[in-house]
Amino acid sequence: MTNVLIQDSGFVEDDFGREIIDWEETSTPEWHGFKGYGLHVPNTVSAEELQPHFKGVSLIRIDFPNFTDGRGFSIARHLRLLGYSGRLRAFGHVIADQYTMARRCGFDEVEVDQSLATRQPLEDWQSRANWRAHNYLARMQQAV
Repeated sequence: MTNVLIQDSGFVEDDFGREIIDWEETSTPEWHGFKGYGLHVPNTVSAEELQPHFKGVSLIRIDFPNFTDGRGFSIARHLRLLGYSGRLRAFGHVIADQYTMARRCGFDEVEVDQSLATRQPLEDWQSRANWRAHNYLARMQQAV
């Protein structure tokens, strides 16, 4: 079963054509010197631990083992604050209701398995794709 990639435009084909290396493999000498690779990390890794990889990595994919564990959101926000400007992907059990939060924290996209995408069809994700317009501060500024 293939995974489904979600961006603001909806379900899209994954155009990241490079290898995605597991975090555990970064301690081996084989990965050193690669440029443009992807890095899959558990939600237990800190943003500071990822910072040395900023120059070589083109995509950081943060694991969400279940939808109730929000550590990935915090890591994403911290990565952006540290200056990471590459592609940032939430991976795993992220539900459509969390898409707005994911985008606001700095994620560019979400990758879920096919079974989750079937239970939460495109319409569920697209209803949250206008994440910039639907926020508390914007509503408060319009009320003034």
